[in-house]
Amino acid sequence: MKILVINCGSSSLKYQLLDMNGEKLLCKGLVERIGIEGSRIKHDTTGKDRVVIEEPMENHKVALGLVLKALVDENHGAIKSMDEIGAVGHRVVHGGETFSSSVIIDDEVMKVLYECAELAPLHNPPNITGIEACKELMPNTPMVAVFDTAFHQTMEPDNYIYPIPYEYYEK
Repeated sequence: MKILVINCGSSSLKYQLLDMNGEKLLCKGLVERIGIEGSRIKHDTTGKDRVVIEEPMENHKVALGLVLKALVDENHGAIKSMDEIGAVGHRVVHGGETFSSSVIIDDEVMKVLYECAELAPLHNPPNITGIEACKELMPNTPMVAVFDTAFHQTMEPDNYIYPIPYEYYEK
């Protein structure tokens, strides 16, 4: 199975396409300056030279569309068809106390992600934007959210509550 992994920032998007049969990196890339003049994709397919695609990208959906196009490009792509991608993994910074592990993204998960946006205001909104763009462009591909905060779910409450004022924890 091939997995597309996406990490959306406020004006950037990092991605990797992995073949889980053999755990091989097929390609990776970085989209810079989304919504800013001079936007570009640095696309690296294993065994091929780096390609830099300079094109206006006014939002994450446009940027992701160009990434998907690069993945299947006959000269520098890593796959022949988008149908080869079995799932998309999205890095999400903060899942609050709700998510203790990765989850398949559905409407209920999206609702909770919106509720958690204020917990990581610089990170979660772009993560959500990337998920929404991907769902539009790849509507039949399963999406999974992988949370940075899932690691901390195994901590004892004393360890994560004690170091901060309790009102911060309550938020």
